[in-house]
Amino acid sequence: MPLEFAFELMMMLTSGCALLVSAWLFWRARRQRSMKALAGFGVMMALWCAGHVAVFYGWHTTGMALILANPLMPTFFLDFAIGFVNQGPARRSWLSRLARFRALLYVTAVLVSLGTLWLGGGSIIAFGPFEHYFVFRGSGWFNIGYTIFIGVLAHALLLWGFMRQQGNRRRSIAAMFAAGAWGLLLATSFIFPSLGLLWYPWPMLLLPSYVLLLVYGVVRYQMLEVNAWANRALLWILMTALLLGLMALFSAMAGQLGMQALAAVPQWQLWLYSVLLLMLALALYRPVSALVERLIYPGSRLDEQLLDTWLAQLRDTDSWHSLAREAEQLLARQMGQPVTVRLLTTAPRFEPGPGLELWCLHHKQDWQFRLKGFDDVTPGMRLTAEVFGSLLATRCGLLERSLQLAEAERKRVSEQHLVELGGLSAAMAHELRNPLNIISMATAGLEAERKAMIQDQLKRADRLIVDMLAYSGQLHIQPRAVPLLPLLHSLRPQFNWQDVQLELTLPDDYQVFADPYRLQQVLTNLLDNALSFVRNQPDGRIVLAAGTSAGELWLHNNGPAIPPDMQARLFRPFVSHRPGGSGLGLAIVQRIMEAHGGHIEYRNNAGWPVSFMLYFPEEPAS
Repeated sequence: MPLEFAFELMMMLTSGCALLVSAWLFWRARRQRSMKALAGFGVMMALWCAGHVAVFYGWHTTGMALILANPLMPTFFLDFAIGFVNQGPARRSWLSRLARFRALLYVTAVLVSLGTLWLGGGSIIAFGPFEHYFVFRGSGWFNIGYTIFIGVLAHALLLWGFMRQQGNRRRSIAAMFAAGAWGLLLATSFIFPSLGLLWYPWPMLLLPSYVLLLVYGVVRYQMLEVNAWANRALLWILMTALLLGLMALFSAMAGQLGMQALAAVPQWQLWLYSVLLLMLALALYRPVSALVERLIYPGSRLDEQLLDTWLAQLRDTDSWHSLAREAEQLLARQMGQPVTVRLLTTAPRFEPGPGLELWCLHHKQDWQFRLKGFDDVTPGMRLTAEVFGSLLATRCGLLERSLQLAEAERKRVSEQHLVELGGLSAAMAHELRNPLNIISMATAGLEAERKAMIQDQLKRADRLIVDMLAYSGQLHIQPRAVPLLPLLHSLRPQFNWQDVQLELTLPDDYQVFADPYRLQQVLTNLLDNALSFVRNQPDGRIVLAAGTSAGELWLHNNGPAIPPDMQARLFRPFVSHRPGGSGLGLAIVQRIMEAHGGHIEYRNNAGWPVSFMLYFPEEPAS
């Protein structure tokens, strides 16, 4: 192959590759300005290579104009570098200001190109195998100097971004430097004839690889389909090389195998036919693959954008309820029919319903998904559910760890607060009880009525001190099996019932695993709190009933319903403002229940105006 023709062919191939890549980048970039600037860089490289081809064919003016327009190439690349770097941890105000003046960079590049063209910045010479070759003259050196300066500035900005970025963007910048070094090595040979070194520019024959490597280095860590494209391209290159080698071997052995007609066919024709067949197979691969996919997995299509949407939507949820609801909506929208999503920490005791269900089960230290009712759906629908289930199981694990960390932090802050409050409460109790004792002794000589009134208030103050110490002090739990009915009968005389009816719907042998003294505190606080609301109304009733599972106890009363705005903060200190109360009763109950490893919940859906559900675990809290 003539050397001049080889150079021309490589320039044409580089120009074609750059145009194709630029068109794909511009279509894929959507609203990413940096990627559009990279597409502009590819277009300018295509025009620069086309300028060399124009010179070869004698179109000197057009060719020189396109070659001297090369300052626009690094200008587009600098525009790309500004947008690519100015994100995340490397985002700076000075880069944003520089981006606003990018139009000035383009105007300067155009002026430099037009000025050097007008001043005759280049000429055409003949040397070696070339009849027409461009070399820089006079002002053309300013053109190439400005081009190099802008290129160095762009790469310096990338180097600055490399030191501040992380993850995929940092890897992309490293890949760009590698591609840039390769491109610089290839392009230097172009300037040798301008320096009087009439050497054939051998490295320029590899210039098509520079465009592909640069673009691939930029986007390989950003776009999934680029990696898939590179995978397919490498596969087809290897298949082409293997096929050409096999055809060469077969052509050499055809005569020995008695295939004289085939042996007489020139080898280049065999290679040409083989490459044409391979290109035909490449052209038919996509439509045939799509047809097979529709036959094997009908009714479903997954792509990178859909997976990104699923991940983003699931990541925004911060509770189990919101995660299950969001998962149901996403999966139902994709499948076109309702799907029930259940997030289960233990093995279910119920059978799945008649519809489609996706279960996420906590198994040891991991989450696993199961599909229920998917036997009759198409394989594509099942594939969609399996991919979604895998993403949902991963999100369940992340949410579980996030909630555990949040709960641990809440407990740490709460314990620290209680330690501080305990010290303050002990000091206040000591300081308050001394004057209260003096006041109590001073009432000895007063009238009976006034003395009783003062003594009641003193008892109320002492009760407040006791509750404060109980809420802020250390809780030492020594649980054991406690029969509940005997304890409740022993507490009856402590309260002024005033015609309030107490109903105990408990089995005779009903017992809970709790500390007897703390259990008495819980029941006393709850009964006292309920009596304060139902004592002054007709037909007041308080009911203590056993729950459906072991350790579950319900306390109902028909007093006034708790306002909705108070329900969420019912167990916080000093929320209740009932007459004579300290505001700590329910907060103390919650502390005691949590110390047992159990919990207390307010319920308004149990058929009573006010209901509390208490749960005592069968084993002591660890």
